[in-house]
Amino acid sequence: MTNVVELKVGLHCEECIKKILKAIKKMEDVYTYDVDVELNKVTVTGNVSSEAVIRALHKIGKQASSWGSGDQAA
Repeated sequence: MTNVVELKVGLHCEECIKKILKAIKKMEDVYTYDVDVELNKVTVTGNVSSEAVIRALHKIGKQASSWGSGDQAA
């Protein structure tokens, strides 16, 4: 089953982005991923749940929350 997981994540610097990408690449069943620095948004497509992606990011010390929780930047 393919899911699209969209998360709001603090993308402060290149090092943060590298850590996030490394964590996502280690996950099984991830087909595609995208990082939008302007929106602080990470999109992951695959056989993954938002909870699993959030857990993976929490393990590396990044806070993440579901996109669309009402506090998006316009």
